[in-house]
Amino acid sequence: MTLRKELWFGFTLMGLILAGTAAMVLSTDQLTNGHYGLLMLALVVVAIMLGFPTAFTLMGMGMLFAFFAYHSGGQTVGGAVTQTLDLMVQRAFAVMGNDVLISIPLFVFMGYLVERANLIERLFRSLHLALARLPGSLAVATLFTCAVFATATGIVGAVVTLMGLLALPQMLRGGYDVRVSAGAITAGGCLGILIPPSVMLIVYGATAGVSVVQLYAGAFFPGLMLAGLYIVYVVILAKLKPALMPPLSAAERLVPLPPLSEDLARAFSPLALPSLLRALAGPRNANVPIGLLLRELLVALLPALVFAAATGLAWHLNTSASVDANAPAVVQSGGVAEPPGASSSLREPAAAGGLQEPPGSSGGLQEPPGAAGGGLQEPPGSAGGGLQEPPGAAPGGLAEPPGATSGVREPPSASGGTLTTPAGAAAADAPRARTPATQGFWIGTGVGAVALVALYALLSFQRLEVFKMLLSSFFPLLVLILAVLGSIVFGLATPTEAAAVGAFGGFLLAVAYRQFTFGVLKESVFLTAKTSAMVCWLFVGSAIFSAAFALLGGQELVEQWVMSMNLTKTQFLVLSQVIIFLLGWPLEWTEIIVIFMPIFIPLLDNFGVDPLFFGLLVALNLQTAFLSPPVAMAAFYLKGVSPPHVTLNQIFAGMLPFMGIQVVAIVLLYLFPGIGLWLPEVLYGR
Repeated sequence: MTLRKELWFGFTLMGLILAGTAAMVLSTDQLTNGHYGLLMLALVVVAIMLGFPTAFTLMGMGMLFAFFAYHSGGQTVGGAVTQTLDLMVQRAFAVMGNDVLISIPLFVFMGYLVERANLIERLFRSLHLALARLPGSLAVATLFTCAVFATATGIVGAVVTLMGLLALPQMLRGGYDVRVSAGAITAGGCLGILIPPSVMLIVYGATAGVSVVQLYAGAFFPGLMLAGLYIVYVVILAKLKPALMPPLSAAERLVPLPPLSEDLARAFSPLALPSLLRALAGPRNANVPIGLLLRELLVALLPALVFAAATGLAWHLNTSASVDANAPAVVQSGGVAEPPGASSSLREPAAAGGLQEPPGSSGGLQEPPGAAGGGLQEPPGSAGGGLQEPPGAAPGGLAEPPGATSGVREPPSASGGTLTTPAGAAAADAPRARTPATQGFWIGTGVGAVALVALYALLSFQRLEVFKMLLSSFFPLLVLILAVLGSIVFGLATPTEAAAVGAFGGFLLAVAYRQFTFGVLKESVFLTAKTSAMVCWLFVGSAIFSAAFALLGGQELVEQWVMSMNLTKTQFLVLSQVIIFLLGWPLEWTEIIVIFMPIFIPLLDNFGVDPLFFGLLVALNLQTAFLSPPVAMAAFYLKGVSPPHVTLNQIFAGMLPFMGIQVVAIVLLYLFPGIGLWLPEVLYGR
């Protein structure tokens, strides 16, 4: 019955699309090629909904309608065929020449290797125990795990499937509502679409001509915002309706301790740091091997060591002396430096490039200030004609600079007969004194110190075990993520180079956790080739389809229709996002980007919309493509690994609140564009 309802929904939607297209065609007095372009667009959507392969549907429709466009323009059949094939080759070559696409297989390969390192099980277990006292802790741990793992892999299907195997049984055993559990898993798994390194952002950047580096920087905070909204919703729901997400019992929160840790806790204190220090200072180290004590102490002191290193680096950056803009510049003329305070008439003006007129000149040679009459005039205070000595000079010959004695004198502060560096240059070369630390630095340091003290006041041996679990699962992924994203965002590497580093990091993680085998490598390479081929064929099909659509004049017709409505910028953004939201119901994000983004992107200039900002709105909006029935692929991924009593309707019902949260996130990003644009502006000065 469920499948029949979905089929009826799909057929109804296809009927509405065809009926709308037919109504548009019939209401037009004269059909143009642009109307045939819109007909092609409707036919492609219907064909994809019927299950035809997206890439080859786009390619086939594009070539068919491109031939129609050439032939209707007066070409013979042979000429139209030749031009259509030429168009196909040119568009395919242009797509394959885009070097940004090289990063796609590398990122996908990194994701498959990380997935096979079995880190997600350890990560979920450690986060579950670390967040055990939080309302809805299992759902929060699921969302947190999905966000971290989606960032490391970017593969939605893999994350949803693995979390369905790991988290769903535990949540159902803990008495969690089926809809809440399914919604948390599917929504968290789809975060990989948005949070970098997202393949979707690469596809959008290549389609819209936007820098992938800036897209990654811009999508970072919106992705965290969306994950945070999910977590806040789950915590509030668990607080208001605890029956939906019962709290964990004390037995479920208990972490088994190693025997030696239990001995230390009984002998000294449940707190880890005081017990370890007392054991080291006690006789015979409390019968615990000193190597074990030192290892445990090092793990316990890691937060303090990281805090000290971060504080030292922050102090170094905060107190570094800034260059004084008012310091005397060292101006050189002919290789000889002028002494500080030398007469301005003897040096070039500060902003001059080459010879420049004196300040206040009006072009050409000008008399010195205060000169009377025409012709050359003697310097101020001169008596009679001819060259005069500078003020204070002895009669006859060229005088020394003011205050100088006879003969050539060294610049001020010079000693002996050698030419010394002017005072300003010497001061510039000398190490500058550091500036006092700012108030913000001391406030941040104080807050961090208080948090560190609170951490050690609560760090029991059980929490130390949880921390060690996080060290072995969360922090390796964090280092990999920071290495990949940090190198991209801070301009240390291109996306392709960073993707290569990430693929190598995924290989190291699989080796370190002893999960790397030839079978794992073979399967990862095969899946990477399969996914990359799909994306590349999509790009080729999209390029051919877009060229045929533009050739028919469909883009021009859409632009005229939109401009005829006299929309404001806000109205255009609302209209475009509503269309994309509705398209997310029958289509996947790949099809929406490769088919419809080439239609929307040329319209942005007419409304003054930044393509980067539009891309961030689209990225948030396209989360609905995996969460909206009936296509919602995340639901089918989860259904494939769920117990038999979990129905598809329950999974769809669990998705709906998270779809509402996505709409809230889109509104927040529109109202506060700085959420997405602040980081690119800081890093790249957009």
